[in-house]
Amino acid sequence: MQQRTRKLIGTVMLMIFVPVYALVVMTVAAVRLQDSSTLVQTVFFAITGLAWIVPAGAVIWWMQRPAGGGSGDRR
Repeated sequence: MQQRTRKLIGTVMLMIFVPVYALVVMTVAAVRLQDSSTLVQTVFFAITGLAWIVPAGAVIWWMQRPAGGGSGDRR
């Protein structure tokens, strides 16, 4: 697959993933953390606020791979 195509697919994936992830996290927090302390809420939002970076980083890494997928060094 060409890098240009992967970038298009990856961009669309990220544009869908990030808002959906944020909505899911907010919904979980609203349902589960209503009566929790401020410390618990802060830790939850700190962890979930950084957790989206892992899948987004994997998508970006996939988008940046050179075309062809061969193991040889191309210049």
